[in-house]
Amino acid sequence: MRQIDVIGIGAGDPGHLTLQAVAAIARADVFFLLDKGEAKDSMIRLRRDILAAHARPGHRVAEGRDPDRDRTPADYTGTIADWRTRRAAVMAGLIADLADGETGAFLVWGDPALYDSTIAILDEILSAGGVPFTYTVVPGVSSVSALAARHRTGLNRVGRPFQVTTGRRLAEGWPDGVDDVVVMLDAQQAFTAYTGQDVHIYWGAYLGTPDEIAVEGPLAEVADEILRVRAEARERHGWIMDTYLLRRGGS
Repeated sequence: MRQIDVIGIGAGDPGHLTLQAVAAIARADVFFLLDKGEAKDSMIRLRRDILAAHARPGHRVAEGRDPDRDRTPADYTGTIADWRTRRAAVMAGLIADLADGETGAFLVWGDPALYDSTIAILDEILSAGGVPFTYTVVPGVSSVSALAARHRTGLNRVGRPFQVTTGRRLAEGWPDGVDDVVVMLDAQQAFTAYTGQDVHIYWGAYLGTPDEIAVEGPLAEVADEILRVRAEARERHGWIMDTYLLRRGGS
């Protein structure tokens, strides 16, 4: 039986690797890398650096092309479903080349359980019945954890809940019942809708990498700065991954 390990590798700092992740990397025979194009070459380079440091001699690397998708679709749910199906075909092809008894590994940014599709796609492949395998998941340090650590703050306040959501959902309105909101996957800078409220923001991009940027302060005062440094960074790198915490009612 083929074995697959889904390994969380943290938000970008090689030091985010847990001992469990290091052990999983050391035992894998083949590592599957999905190329997202030249603009994100640095993401592949970091994975290769991790393999050079922790993979065993003789390991193999199998690469596939990550399918493109519309980032601002009219039908978001349908677009994601189509992209996952196409990505599943690529991943199934990589897994099919794994010999019986070998262990393959996907190195996943952050934590595989938080806004990542790998687990769901592996379940889809298994449901299709074409490629038999078993898999395990190794948790990792998420960008959310890295953001809180970078700003030396907690995600919640005493006795109060917080919510993790997306920029798309935040644009529809502030979530009910919470004053602390962590936002990921915000291509439209939805936080700008709340500059007129008593909101504090803890913002970070490329967390855990040498390119890390962090801005913190009352949203009304720092929103323009975030928009400026975000645009400059995106232009410089060709991509951006940012996360932020909005805290209503003070810092």
